[in-house]
Amino acid sequence: MTRFIGCIDLHNGEVKQIVGGTLTENDKDTPKTNFVSEKSSEYYAQLYKKNNVTGSHVIKLGPNNDQAALEALQAAPGFLQVGGGINDTNCQEWLKYADKIIITSWLFNKDGNFLLSNLEKISSLCGKDRLVVDLSCRRTKDNKWIVAMNKWQTLTDMELNENTFKELGKYTNEFLIHAADVEGLCKGIDEELVAKLYEWTKELDNVKIVYAGGAKSVNDLQLVDELSHGKVDLTYGSSLDIFGGKLVKFDDCCAWNSTH
Repeated sequence: MTRFIGCIDLHNGEVKQIVGGTLTENDKDTPKTNFVSEKSSEYYAQLYKKNNVTGSHVIKLGPNNDQAALEALQAAPGFLQVGGGINDTNCQEWLKYADKIIITSWLFNKDGNFLLSNLEKISSLCGKDRLVVDLSCRRTKDNKWIVAMNKWQTLTDMELNENTFKELGKYTNEFLIHAADVEGLCKGIDEELVAKLYEWTKELDNVKIVYAGGAKSVNDLQLVDELSHGKVDLTYGSSLDIFGGKLVKFDDCCAWNSTH
């Protein structure tokens, strides 16, 4: 059954909602921002904990976010996942406070080539049950989904398909997929991608998938549940009232989790 999963996106130490495709590698560039919270990362961590929104994550978008991420994790010890700038040298330190670590660009070299040895190493260090692989992607003109790194600006050599999930599933039990092209736009989820995520992973019984990007209605939980046969969970961002949105109520999402 599809569940609502919470997110805490950090940019320059603040909780924000950003249009994903506008992030760049130049930290001096200002991305298009939908919302900047007056509340701390701790507030959101405690909110998710209080409402038992398990599997929720903190994502560090660039530098100057370590302290805010740590404060969120310490506000709900062992409850949240954390991602952004994590590698083999710091993963175990983050796991002192986080339930799982999310690994992204470190799995690829600067040219976007996948480094299997890095995945093997970090899975061995952390255990596959405490590792989430971020396969956030962009859709190409020939209707393929290609994993993107470096704030979703660099396409890698990895295509999302059945074989990719089968091979990576040897090292992790969970994947996080942001559909970067619709992230932050509140114009609807990538329905075709959600359906494909089920097709690609339906034979992998123990694998969890979390999708983010474009959700604009509480009814999207039902839609994702139908498209993925309950295989894929859903994260809301800019459309959610706790992030200044007017389309989706946090309480309604929690009610979905409670009744399903």
